[in-house]
Parts: sequence; structure tokens; C-alpha cells
Amino acid sequence: MLELVDIRKQFANGEDVVVALNGVSLSIANNEFVAIMGSSGSGKSTLMNVLGCLDTPDAGQYLLDNHDIASLDDDTLSQIRNQKIGFIFQTFHLLPKLTALENILLPLRFSHDDDQGAKQRAMELIERVGLGHRMHHKPFEMSGGQRQRVAIARALINQPTVILADEPTGNLDSKTSNEIMQLLTELHKAGQTIVMVTHEEDIATHAQRVVLMKDGNIQSDNYG
Repeated sequence: MLELVDIRKQFANGEDVVVALNGVSLSIANNEFVAIMGSSGSGKSTLMNVLGCLDTPDAGQYLLDNHDIASLDDDTLSQIRNQKIGFIFQTFHLLPKLTALENILLPLRFSHDDDQGAKQRAMELIERVGLGHRMHHKPFEMSGGQRQRVAIARALINQPTVILADEPTGNLDSKTSNEIMQLLTELHKAGQTIVMVTHEEDIATHAQRVVLMKDGNIQSDNYG
């Protein structure tokens, strides 16, 4: 499903060059739940950006669902991101003037999806994440955990190949974090492929596989 081969990425930092990814190779199969860990500067965020087609590598090959990402133009990359990747962010990224239901439907505006069942699918998703009673509330009327549940439902609306979760519990307390991880675990058990960046070891234990990054390389790759 996701295949990285000898991925390299570097950035200019003044007169210096920072090597963010130094020949990373990684395979993620359908229905895996993978946690990517590492200290600041380890390369985990750059790796997530490459996986999410938000950044292109300087060298190496990335295959996403049999699409060679390096060969695609920007418009096609945008389409791939919208159709095949569901994003969950630490800061939720919900639009404050839209209701929960409207936020969940938002990705369909960019996919030009005329599916008449889209609203019904969104309503089913908001029920699935336990917020059917809050579908007409706006983000400021919800708790952090509820906003993250809306963000998860939004990530699922286009029925993506993979969900990329970037520190999904970073702004939540311990109890709410566990609730969000239980939800992600349920999605994984239902067949969803999930790749999650986290710096919290207890959060990573929910994944079936933990990849540890250090200095732009994979230091270890362990199955739970």
C-alpha cells in the first residue's frame, strides 16, 4: 500500500544543509496501524509530510496505492491527497464558522463529489464517532476531544486509503487522549490503515507497530 525506497530530503538552513531524511525505506501494508516516534529533528515530521504528499523527496521512490508520487504534477498530487489520504492534526483545523456536520463535509467540496449520499454518509460518520447530538454545533461549542472526533470523521468522509494522524492527542488530557485512541483502534479493527506520529510512548502502544526515527534514519521497526 505505502512503499518508500531510499527516500532522501534535505533543507537549507542559512549556509548549512540539514539532512531530514537520509535514505529511508519503509513498507506499510493494508490495515496496519503504525506509530512513528522520534525526538525533535529526527525526521518524523518530514517523513509524515512525504507520506501525505505535502512534500516531495529529493531522491528515492514513493508508491502510494500503486501511484508513483514522484511522477505526478501538483494538481494530481492534490487530487491524490483528497481522495486517498485522510488527515488528522493536533490542532484539529476545523473552520470556526461551520457546524460539525459542515466541517465533515468540507473535503467533498474539493473533490467535486456530487454524491447525493454524501450528507447521509457524513451523518453516519458523526454518529460513528459519538457526536450525533452535536452535529449542528460549531467548534467553539465543543470540547477538545469532541473537536478531534469531528476531525476524525472529516478524515473518513472520502473513504481514504490511509489516515495520517499527526500528534492526534497532543492537545488533549489523558482521559480524552485514551478515548481518541480507542476510537482510532476501533477504526483500525474495522479495516482502516493508520499511520500516526506521536512523541508519547503510551499513545504509541495502541499501534501494532512502532517505527523509531533518529537523525533522518529508521533506528528500529518493531511489531507489538
